[in-house]
Amino acid sequence: MQKKRFVVLDYLLVILVGILVAFNYTLFIVPNDFAPAGFNGIATMLQYKLNFSIGYTYLMINIPLCILAFFLIDRKFAIRTFVYCISYSLTYLLLQSLHWIQPFRYNAGGVDTIYPVLIAGIISGFAYGLLIRRDSSTGGTDIIARYVTRRKPRLNFFWITSSLSASVAFASYFVYAQEIDGRIVYDLKPVCLCALYCFVSSFVGNAIIKGTKAAYQFIIVTERPEDIEAEITETFHHSATRLKAAGIYSGREKTMLLCVVNKHQMVDFENLIAKYPDTFAIEQQVGGVVGNFKRVR
Repeated sequence: MQKKRFVVLDYLLVILVGILVAFNYTLFIVPNDFAPAGFNGIATMLQYKLNFSIGYTYLMINIPLCILAFFLIDRKFAIRTFVYCISYSLTYLLLQSLHWIQPFRYNAGGVDTIYPVLIAGIISGFAYGLLIRRDSSTGGTDIIARYVTRRKPRLNFFWITSSLSASVAFASYFVYAQEIDGRIVYDLKPVCLCALYCFVSSFVGNAIIKGTKAAYQFIIVTERPEDIEAEITETFHHSATRLKAAGIYSGREKTMLLCVVNKHQMVDFENLIAKYPDTFAIEQQVGGVVGNFKRVR
């Protein structure tokens, strides 16, 4: 029963994220004449040039992709992505028909456009991170990325998505050109706004995906493992993993300890290591820790 309740809450969150993104496009992106990355950017430019709603274009692109994802990738992922796409598209189409929403649209009028771009990027990154953590996506390139990664794990999809983003930014240079006194005037501003939007949304999205799981791993090589282990358990209330090791040049037996601490404990842990002679540690950031462990009391 509790598991079903969590599933319902996940779908409710996906729907709310779709509504949030629809407001984001209506209030901040569309009024300021720039295109975000991916298929959304293509849909935005089509609406600008042809007055064909983003909501319809988004459905036309993502319904076939969600069907393919259902059979070729993962059913739960496909259904949740489909729910997001429907929620986003229908909300956007509804907002287009509501006149009372117009006064709330942030139209910078070509001046200080960086502000609505920053707001839009933050909201999009936040939404993207929440969807990924719920085994869903925004459709489009996310579905293609999941498929390509599954079929060809060694292929670096970063270059494909980056190429698409660059293509959208390049196209926006021509799409958002203005006709002034019978002459076409091109401007790099839409290209820069697209790049800034992509950077902000990616940064925020990655932060949301990592969440509070980000931690620091210490690999400690020492001849006094018992003393260090005692401090780890008593001071930091952590455990550690002990491995046997040996120095290559000296041939002396050593002990290797592996321990993961949160970022607030990093400096204190460094100070702990500094107290012991013939001890050194390798420190590196890790994306997160999974699994269930007994708490040391």
